[in-house]
Amino acid sequence: MFFKNNKESTIVLPLLPLRDLVIFPHMVVPLFVGRKKSVSVLEEAEKRQHRILLVAQKNPMEENPAPEDIYDVGVVGEILQLLKLPDNTCKVLVEGGERVEVLRYLRQEEFLEVEAQFIEEQVQVTVEVEAMMRSVIQHFEQYVKLSAKLPPETLMSTANIDDPGKLADVVASHLALRFAEKQSILELVNPLERLEHLIEILDNEMEILQIEKSIRGRVKDQMEKNQREYYLGEQMKAIQKELGAKDERTQEIEELKEKIAAAKMSKEAQEKALKEIRRLQQMPPMAAENTVVLNYLDWLVSIPWSKKTREKRDMRRAEKILCEDHYGLEKVKERILEYLAVRHLVRKIKGPILCFVGPPGVGKTSLAQSIARATGRNFVRLSLGGVRDEAEIRGHRRTYVGALPGRIIQSMRKAGSRNPVFLLDEVDKMSTDFRGDPSAALLEVLDPEQNSTFNDHYLEVNYDLSEVLFITTANALHAIPRPLQDRMEVIQIPGYTEEEKIHIAEQFLIKRQLKDHGLKPGNLTFNRQAIAAIIHRYTREAGVRNLNRELATICRKVARRVVREGRHTKVAITARNLHQFLGTQKYHQRQIESENMIGLVTGLAWTEVGGDILTTEVSILPGSGKLTTTGQLGEVMQESAQAALSYVRSKACQMGLPKYFYRKVDIHIHVPEGAIPKDGPSAGITMAAALASALTKRPVRKDVAMTGEITLRGRVLPIGGLKEKVLAAHRAEISTIIIPRQNEKDLKEIPPKVKKVIKFILVEHMDEVLEAALLPEARPGRRTKGGEIDSRQDYRHQPPAPAVY
Repeated sequence: MFFKNNKESTIVLPLLPLRDLVIFPHMVVPLFVGRKKSVSVLEEAEKRQHRILLVAQKNPMEENPAPEDIYDVGVVGEILQLLKLPDNTCKVLVEGGERVEVLRYLRQEEFLEVEAQFIEEQVQVTVEVEAMMRSVIQHFEQYVKLSAKLPPETLMSTANIDDPGKLADVVASHLALRFAEKQSILELVNPLERLEHLIEILDNEMEILQIEKSIRGRVKDQMEKNQREYYLGEQMKAIQKELGAKDERTQEIEELKEKIAAAKMSKEAQEKALKEIRRLQQMPPMAAENTVVLNYLDWLVSIPWSKKTREKRDMRRAEKILCEDHYGLEKVKERILEYLAVRHLVRKIKGPILCFVGPPGVGKTSLAQSIARATGRNFVRLSLGGVRDEAEIRGHRRTYVGALPGRIIQSMRKAGSRNPVFLLDEVDKMSTDFRGDPSAALLEVLDPEQNSTFNDHYLEVNYDLSEVLFITTANALHAIPRPLQDRMEVIQIPGYTEEEKIHIAEQFLIKRQLKDHGLKPGNLTFNRQAIAAIIHRYTREAGVRNLNRELATICRKVARRVVREGRHTKVAITARNLHQFLGTQKYHQRQIESENMIGLVTGLAWTEVGGDILTTEVSILPGSGKLTTTGQLGEVMQESAQAALSYVRSKACQMGLPKYFYRKVDIHIHVPEGAIPKDGPSAGITMAAALASALTKRPVRKDVAMTGEITLRGRVLPIGGLKEKVLAAHRAEISTIIIPRQNEKDLKEIPPKVKKVIKFILVEHMDEVLEAALLPEARPGRRTKGGEIDSRQDYRHQPPAPAVY
């Protein structure tokens, strides 16, 4: 050990920075030195009587510490042993000497060389100091007895120390303290202060060690209890085996324990299951609650806690599957492929909640099945139509007789994996009553921020739904509560054009029906005219469900003929012989009027089964100013009629009408198909145009349809469902459609083939509508036998208004 010369007050030595280590005087420590500068320090120390300065660096992660990264107080060390290893590192054994304080750094390039000053430690051994030393020794003895890390031989190092400073340093070197706390003890110059500080530290450490000892005791007792129970249980099994007895209850409990271990549940669920097992063991076999606990455990172990299917992220394969299963629907396919692309880049994302909204038969459910097939996930479907009990979603509490988990957990059990494609069908058909609001219960299920801890009332433990790909379907978006809509990404599927339906029938439906009915392609053939005739005469829908049903009817009749006449029977379906298989024509396609009529306007409507055309008729009768609306019009449509009449009255002078014309006439507005309820604001401009035509005797162009909401001042406001309405107009062979200018952005969704044959007139005011839709007043025509003017007259045509899309 190196001691200073009495004449020395400063010393110049190389400095070795220590990582996460504080060396006290009289402390022997092995070190592994690997940094290049630190190895140079050891080489330099060999030239200086194996002396070196040992000082801790402030940040252990600093690879090349600067002077400001190193503490000012350390010790002079003596190298007792130095061994160079093959990997250019050194193993060195050093012993700490006197405390020193770094004054200045003399060299920093190759290695650190400093000038340091020795720190004087002078203290007189008084009675107080002696008492302090004895107290430290007593505390240290208790610390060693309580600590499991220090051997009893450690006490020998403090037995014969009579120097208070040395005693404090030796005790501090053995304590398991934080790095910064050890450095603070090293920097305490006064030995008495160090002893006082050590007594405080030892008191705190012993309190912690007492708690640790108590915990170890409890753990040991529990282990001994478990070992005893295990030993007795094994003895019981051995005795039963020798006697040839089989305890079915014990065997059942053991099987449940094995299932719990194999299920790899969450920690919370496993603790709950084991708790129920203990209850079951203490319960009489004939107790009524025995079955309840067994059913609960059966549900716990049968739910997929950790089982997952391997997800396929092949974009080309997914695109191929989607195109194989569905024709068109480019926007939906694009969104699905975007999701798969993100999954390819990010292993775990908060799954989006897709909501397919569209009329029946457009392929919403089959799209979800295709997504499952494309991603390699299991598929499970849950129909929410008519669900009105919150417990259907969250489950019943076990206090109820016959309680079961909710349908979400039941479906997860059916899926068999924790990452299926989960289809929530008909989400807009849920109801609400005194039993709760199921749509509110779905908020947690469909929220990616919350569904990782979904809590079913029956299970009473959290279940992770974050890896489930939820897909919902609905016919109408307005029937879904707004908070639930906010959780979902809505994708509209408005319906198919006639051309698309023909392609779907040729590529998908006919092949599927032939296979389902055991027919070969040679037994039954369809030409395009026959398929178009089925679409026109026997179906009225936005989707293809009824088309598929009519094709199945034809296949059944042909199958009967094949059985009667032989497998070589061939039947060709054409538009002419179609009635032989499907009977009388069910629908007459709605067509535009053959002539320009007064007071009759073609409007466009949106229904849950797609778009439709809707005519509005106005009749002017002698009377006293009464307005009558018929055709089962809802409140909104009746208000639109009032607004249309107010607008016409405000424009009476401009239209050439008497100022008080309405006082001498009754106005009757009728919308045909009176058995069907109708409502909505988009019939406003239709009613206003019909009123203006009937009052001014100006005919309405037969090839024009319109949709838009009207204000009292004649402004035309935007509407919804434009694509469905345009497709309905296309089916009815309408060539011109008047729409609000603010709906111009929605024209991007219209198929290009439809936009080629339909002209769109964009309007902002009702005046533009009248200018585009009404013809000049009719010329005097011939009268009929009854004296009335024949509506089939020649009219002066004027060019349509500008703003044509």
